[in-house]
Amino acid sequence: MKKRNCILIVDDAEMNRAMLADMLSGEYDILEASNGKKAIEIMQRQLFKISLILLDIIMPVMDGFEVLSIMNKYGWLNRIPVITISSETSSTYIDHAYDLGATDYISRPFDEKTVQRRVQNTIVLYSKQKVLEGMVADQIAEKEKNNFLMVEILSNIVEFRNGESGLHVLHIRVLTEIFFRKLQEITGQYPMTVSRMALIVNASALHDVGKISIPEEILNKPGKLTPEEFKIMKTHSIQGALIMEDALSRHHEELLNLAYNICRWHHERYDGGGYPDGLKGDDIPIEAQVVALADVYDALTSMRVYKPAYSHDTAMQMILKGECGAFHPLLMQCLEAVGPYLEEELKIRSMNPVSEENLQHLSNQIIADGQVSERTLTLLEQERVKYQFFASMSKEIQFEYNYSIDVLTMSEWGGSQLGLPILIEHPGQNEVLHKVFSQKDYMDLQRKLRKATEENPIVSGVYCLCIKGNHRWFKATARPLWEGEGQDGISGIIGKFVDVHEEQLKLDKLKRNAERDGI
Repeated sequence: MKKRNCILIVDDAEMNRAMLADMLSGEYDILEASNGKKAIEIMQRQLFKISLILLDIIMPVMDGFEVLSIMNKYGWLNRIPVITISSETSSTYIDHAYDLGATDYISRPFDEKTVQRRVQNTIVLYSKQKVLEGMVADQIAEKEKNNFLMVEILSNIVEFRNGESGLHVLHIRVLTEIFFRKLQEITGQYPMTVSRMALIVNASALHDVGKISIPEEILNKPGKLTPEEFKIMKTHSIQGALIMEDALSRHHEELLNLAYNICRWHHERYDGGGYPDGLKGDDIPIEAQVVALADVYDALTSMRVYKPAYSHDTAMQMILKGECGAFHPLLMQCLEAVGPYLEEELKIRSMNPVSEENLQHLSNQIIADGQVSERTLTLLEQERVKYQFFASMSKEIQFEYNYSIDVLTMSEWGGSQLGLPILIEHPGQNEVLHKVFSQKDYMDLQRKLRKATEENPIVSGVYCLCIKGNHRWFKATARPLWEGEGQDGISGIIGKFVDVHEEQLKLDKLKRNAERDGI
């Protein structure tokens, strides 16, 4: 039996929804929403099921323009076409809908043949587009995988010669991403697409590739370098840039352009006090400035042949006081903002293999652009349906965390109980989540999960949650999911929260009574 496409009809007038449903239900499955807010909720739950949206413009609660804006924000318009419907025929309305990403416009009163033909043509056109995008996505994925392997091999060779821990490259990647994400939050001065950020994170691993030309007796000297040795050491930035320049002469890749900037200028400083060119301010490419900060932080907090590891707090103070050179004031704001959770976040993210860390960005971009094969989407939809079914039946606050895309998924019932969205991106840094589940408790649960083993995978803890202004005690029970062996194989976390408020109050009362009796 042929799978039927699904259409979401969004209109505040029940009569209009009924008319459109009658016209289309013979060929399509129908979902309905009476306003924009309900439509967004349906999309969050059934994004992969919906083939097309018929969207009214003038509605209460949330109008059609607001819906289009939200769909733009989350990249949903790249996979779901939208036909706007309205009795308004003003060019202002129509042009604004097109500007926001609408595919077509149908005016009321409805003509059945016109509606059916417009819907059919739009779905067929998008289906063909997705086939082409899927073919392109496969080629992009293969190319990015090969690029990544090249980067990993080169950077690991440098680490091996340099006698470093093996985690330095991973730390630079993670820190670069953390600083860039925070920079995007606090300023619009450096706009950045997800795909470009992924390239920068990848290129950051090559920052010290020029050290391959430095003699090992200098690289691994346990004491202080002589002026002549330090002069030789400083040449690694230009040597790295020359390696990238040579590669660029044969392959014009943006990854290599970014790697060139990072290799050459990651030792420059904002006040012009760095090397090799003494650049100042924004003459230094922002990717090199961010990697410079990441490199300094990790160098301070890691043990090297010539020094012990400094604590996180000491490293923070040294950087903020300018003891490691001058950095962009905005980057100092970023460092201060992420400081409270930076050390813990770095430990958590370092549990994943490097390849997972990098490939997650490619996956995010491909999904956002709709570049996923039909088979993959079908499997994702099946998993989502299974999860949603069991979660809704249990009436528990269930959650699932995926390391590779850094997304926390709440059960629908659980999200409603806690007053949280079903999908939470970057939960370790999400202020809305931490108003309910404090960052301190979040990190405590993460610490317990890191200590879990395959022999003893389940961890638990009792935490006070702030639910819609009221504080209640809940017991969290969770376990890691492993794809491979050991901590490096952790791919995600599943768990649930159970209300134990009354039991905890009784327990506290018993403890107080016991303390009084002891006195």
